[in-house]
Amino acid sequence: MSADADVIVVGAGLAGLVATYELTRAGRRVLVVDQENEANLGGQAFWSLGGLFFVDSPEQRRMGIKDSYELAMSDWLGSAGFDREREDHWPRQWAHAYVDFAAGEKRQYLYDLGLRVMPTVGWAERGAGTATGHGNSVPRFHLTWGTGPEVVRVFLEPVMAAAARGLVTFKYRHRVDDLIVEQGAAAGVRGTVLEASVQPRGVASSRTPEGEFELRAQAVVVTSGGIGGNHELVRKNWPVDRIGPAPQSMITGVPAYVDGRMLEITEGAGGSIVNRDRMWHYTEGIKNWDPVWPDHAIRIIPGPSSLWLDAAGRRLPAPLFPGHDTLATLRHIVGTGHDYTWFVLTRSIVEKEFALSGSEQNPDVTGKDLKLVLSRVKKGAPGPVQAFLDHGEDFVVKPTLRELVDGMNAIAPGPALDFAQVERELVAHDREVANAYSKDLQLMAVRNARAYWPDKITRVAAPHRFLDPAHGPLIAVRLRVLTRKTLGGLETTLDSQVVRPDGSTFEGLYAAGEVAGFGGGGVHGYNALEGTFLGGCIFSGRAAGRALAKALG
Repeated sequence: MSADADVIVVGAGLAGLVATYELTRAGRRVLVVDQENEANLGGQAFWSLGGLFFVDSPEQRRMGIKDSYELAMSDWLGSAGFDREREDHWPRQWAHAYVDFAAGEKRQYLYDLGLRVMPTVGWAERGAGTATGHGNSVPRFHLTWGTGPEVVRVFLEPVMAAAARGLVTFKYRHRVDDLIVEQGAAAGVRGTVLEASVQPRGVASSRTPEGEFELRAQAVVVTSGGIGGNHELVRKNWPVDRIGPAPQSMITGVPAYVDGRMLEITEGAGGSIVNRDRMWHYTEGIKNWDPVWPDHAIRIIPGPSSLWLDAAGRRLPAPLFPGHDTLATLRHIVGTGHDYTWFVLTRSIVEKEFALSGSEQNPDVTGKDLKLVLSRVKKGAPGPVQAFLDHGEDFVVKPTLRELVDGMNAIAPGPALDFAQVERELVAHDREVANAYSKDLQLMAVRNARAYWPDKITRVAAPHRFLDPAHGPLIAVRLRVLTRKTLGGLETTLDSQVVRPDGSTFEGLYAAGEVAGFGGGGVHGYNALEGTFLGGCIFSGRAAGRALAKALG
């Protein structure tokens, strides 16, 4: 049977667009198949904040940051904790290749496509408190000017131009149910045509079938994303032995179409899945007061100053501070027997330190509105944050601590908080603020953060007494676990070619992006350094596209 294209790309998210872009640069014909409609081009990347991990960038150097490949590689390996001889074989190689990319041509590659980043550099995942352990030793989070939609745009526009030349065909509402394998090689896909959908981006669409399809090509690239929208699959793969039992209740940081179906389908066709128990879920999730998808959650990207209390009102132990060590914090929360925690903070902190993840929650940067961006330094909470203060079901704002605790108890799904316990934590914190030095490790972390001058100016509030009315009112935020990223996935070579369980390569089958653990089946190992998810989609999608462009006859 004749081929419908040179390559079929399953999934129209960022990794799929990057692979398609690279293939069309070489003149290859590509068929892009996706179960959603055209409104969802770009997938989860569109909703992202657009953070990118660069090493020793011009932006870092202008900030006085001394970064290097060696330091970044040390941080990556300390965070990844690779310890599986078989399953970490390719992830180790991908880690070295990706950090080399981030320290080398990554920035120029994106710059040439028209992408620009903000002049200041953010400091995410500040770590576990040791030089050799998890975390970024220096700020590396480069925010895209235009956030996630801009990252998507710089690849989508050339892909659409290639479509106008007849090199790309999109098959929307085509759900792949099976890979066609002939003589041991991937030869196409077959599946179900779903009824047409006019739903806006991110809104859950129907799965009503209208027909069937079969498409053929010389090769197939799977770029279908992870499992974060499928709580059943998240729970099935949950690392109970390492983290503890999955929370009874979780909220969802990705649209419903992030369902993980292609992982099982590809495994059934003969592909190898590794590190399926490695995943990345956030502990600072809040319910979106204006949801797009089911159980739509937003992550608070906090500065370091909020007091983090467990469900019983006890402060989380050092160094489990906001913005430091996501999975260690998750492990501790699960160990408390409750599935929620609290931030307690002041108006001064929320105005300076609170940011919300997601392109739609940052209209100033997403819309490239410099005047609106500059307004962030003015007094008052940013507009999207204020909207959550006004409407969010997880927020309590009160003038006194007694009223705050009463408000927390009114929305607490678990045990009633003891006022004396919460008061004790805040009073103890406030005593430590009187001096410029302290035994309190969180206050040390705050002062360390303010030593980085962009944080001091725009991101981290000056230490102050929480019970000082001048900084009020007091604010409490109920936090839940937010499902997000899949760190394991389809095992791939450095060319993004899928590997079989016996270690041999799967002819004609490639995978990129989150479905491949962002490269190799788990380039991050056990932990992520942030700003690395979009970059992993770009790097692995580029590898797949370039390898196939050379390999096809």
